[in-house]
Amino acid sequence: MPSMNVSLEGDITWSTKTNGPSSSAQTSSHKSAFSFPSTASTSQRHPTHQAAPRSLGPLKYVALDCEMVGTGPKGCRNELARCSIVTYEGDVIYDKYIKPLDPVTDFRTRWSGIRRQDLLHAIPFDQAQKEIVKIMTGKVVVGHAIHNDFKALKYFHPACQTRDTARIPLLNQKAGLPVHEMVSLKRLAKAILKKDIQNGKGGHSSVEDAKATMELYKVVENMWEQKLSALSLSDKAMDLALNQKS
Repeated sequence: MPSMNVSLEGDITWSTKTNGPSSSAQTSSHKSAFSFPSTASTSQRHPTHQAAPRSLGPLKYVALDCEMVGTGPKGCRNELARCSIVTYEGDVIYDKYIKPLDPVTDFRTRWSGIRRQDLLHAIPFDQAQKEIVKIMTGKVVVGHAIHNDFKALKYFHPACQTRDTARIPLLNQKAGLPVHEMVSLKRLAKAILKKDIQNGKGGHSSVEDAKATMELYKVVENMWEQKLSALSLSDKAMDLALNQKS
């Protein structure tokens, strides 16, 4: 999994995405072409098949959510099958089904919402990866337990440009929950946004989840960004002091 800079996110490390199947699934062994140093209506279950725009202009923040299926023996490996990206305002700018690199052995429909027919005309993983990375590059990417999404994308996003709503004690406090408790996106959305998500039997909608994640981020945005700025200034001051001593 990508190495996250915990000092930028707070002092709590949570590593499990709680709105999907067991975290024991492993990543596919396929190599990526990249080598780098996240209450919907029934219609929202289906991607809009919008192409990645060439430029997002002045937009700075996007929210990402991915749905995974299982490949390998008994579906033991996570592979990307759908990705949705929304803007700061919640507008959908990317939403596509993606063909996994290996044959699917478990569609995990109960969680992923993915069905066999959804992948019949899905785009290849390599193409999707290029489109998604193009959108995220230079942006602050918001997600819930987003390291799982990056892992499925076989991509590392800079920690300083990543905002993980599963790593914000401020949200737990807003929800009236213990700071150290790992809380699902569904539960946070209900407690803070007063919204019911992930309720249908047809599985999750990555559009719905991405929108909810961005809304949660905006609830604590000012306080969180101030904290990150203070940590950054503290680190710079320490580096300056150490350089002066040397």
